[in-house]
Amino acid sequence: MTSVIRTILSTSPSAASLLDVGCGTGDHLMHLRERFSCEGLDLDEDLLNIAGRKLGVGVALHLGDMADFDLGKRYDAITCLFSSIGYVRTVQRLAMTAKTFARHSNPGGIVIVEPWITPETWQEQSHAQITVVDDDSIQAVRMVRNCRDGTITTLEMHYLIATATGIQHRHETHELGLFSSNEYCMAFEEAGFQVEIDEVGLTGRGLLVGRQQT
Repeated sequence: MTSVIRTILSTSPSAASLLDVGCGTGDHLMHLRERFSCEGLDLDEDLLNIAGRKLGVGVALHLGDMADFDLGKRYDAITCLFSSIGYVRTVQRLAMTAKTFARHSNPGGIVIVEPWITPETWQEQSHAQITVVDDDSIQAVRMVRNCRDGTITTLEMHYLIATATGIQHRHETHELGLFSSNEYCMAFEEAGFQVEIDEVGLTGRGLLVGRQQT
């Protein structure tokens, strides 16, 4: 998160308030709150409950859809990281999301969006990706397979988790939209942001940095 904080302050040194959209379980907010007065928003109430226990008091958390939430206030910075933007799925909802961010941005405010994979860089897996965790606290295996139907990508995630009482199986399905760099730029530029693209970003997926016009 150091690079995110540095990017915000290099563009807007006086930035003080921040909204993390798609905040999930609050891992990003744990770091961002060290520098900003933070709030979070997510569509999943269970994830927000985890974030609330992790963050404690001092960080307001909101239940809402990133495409059309209305918190009645504005922020100096809005972040949407870990490719959460892909969950809007369509170009139309991407444009709605950019306009919603604009309505919640102070003049000169910053938005930082970590895109999902672009159509050009998408690679369908012919086999499952496997992640194994085996330490004193947990034994678990995660297997992920993905596929694509037009501009929609589907990730099937299966978990095997060993506990004292046996082995649990959990399953998740995630659908994310594929957008080109041009589609990301157009959505945020039409919403009133001046946009720059960092081709590498935090994890190799790039980073969109927009500044709200004053």
